[in-house]
This record gives sequence, C-alpha cells and structure tokens, in this order.
Amino acid sequence: MPSAETPPRRRRRDAPTKGDLREKAILDAAEELLEVESFDGITVEAIARGAGIARNALYFYFASKQEVFTALVRRTVAEISEDATSVVADAQLAPREAIVRAVRNTERSWAAHGRIMSAAVELGAVIPEIGVVWASTVERYAAAMTEILDRTDMPADGPGSAPEVARALCWMTERTFYRAYVEGAHVEGVRGAALTHVGDVCIGIWLAVLPAAD
Repeated sequence: MPSAETPPRRRRRDAPTKGDLREKAILDAAEELLEVESFDGITVEAIARGAGIARNALYFYFASKQEVFTALVRRTVAEISEDATSVVADAQLAPREAIVRAVRNTERSWAAHGRIMSAAVELGAVIPEIGVVWASTVERYAAAMTEILDRTDMPADGPGSAPEVARALCWMTERTFYRAYVEGAHVEGVRGAALTHVGDVCIGIWLAVLPAAD
C-alpha cells in the first residue's frame, strides 16, 4: 500500500486513451487510402484493415464511412484554421503584410493537405455534415480577413465593405486553390508550381481591393 507521504500515482488526464489511439489510427488509415483511391472506391473493410482492427471494431467508433471522413475533415480543418487566427492575432502586421501571410498560409495548407481539402469540397455536396464543416472553415477565414480589412479605410457597410469583400474573396481563393490542386494533383512538380502561381494571383487580387492609402 502507498504510504501517507507518497500519494498514489494517477494517470495523466491529457494522456491519450486506447479509444483515442484507435480513432487516430482509423483516421490516419482513411487519409492514407484517400491518397491513392477515390472516396467511392474506399471501403470500410480497407479502412479497418489499415487501422489494424476488425470491421466490427471500427463501427464501435464510427457508424459509417461517411462519419470517418467527416471526422477526418474536421481534424484537418481544425489544424489549418489556426493559421487564420494566428495572422489576425498579430496586431503589429500591416494589412498588406497580413494578407500576404494569410494567402501563403492557405497555399501551404493546400500543399500539405490538398487531398483532404479537395475531398471536402467535393464531398460537401453529398455529405451535409462535411459541407457544413467546410463552409464554416471558409467563413472563419472570412471573419479573420474582415478583421484585417477593418484596419484599412474600407467603408463600414455596402458591397465594398470589409465583410462583403472578405467573404467574396475568401470563397474566390478557396475555389481557385481547389482548381489548381485538382488540375495538377497527379504531377508533383506541376502541382507545387500551380499552387504558388495561384497564391501570387490571389495576393494580387486581395491587395488590389485595398484603399490606395493602405
């Protein structure tokens, strides 16, 4: 028995549980499969096999393949969404510098997670939960960019206001990067160059809408 002077050791609360590790293995397996197979071609059996568990065990964590990929999209966007808030949090950045950094962060996200991000765009039309997750991510970026544009002399309301411009340009940026990724998805060098080019184009458009004084 432990002595009065030595309290019993407790498991750290932040340590991942067995269930956490299983869920991570399932999502990692789904992500790996998505690199070589389409969503329609991926089976629950293949995901379970990649995670090192039986098919029935997978259903203990996710009710369907759709739920697995919804969770995978959530995990990915949670990571990339931090980029948006980090740019806004740096109040020392001038609007132009903040815009450049935000677009470059988006470019890096597409380079690192493009397969999942492009799948989110495509699956959002047929799996409502993914559509909601993806749309809320773009809107989160729009809110962040609105804060940046609010530091300029843009009008407070109307078509040329910071919220309206930020939202329109964020959706434009999302779709432009999506097209660049998909068109160069199977050629590594072409894909990287295409994403960089799109980043340059989007930065030019974002900067062009700023008031002249900014």
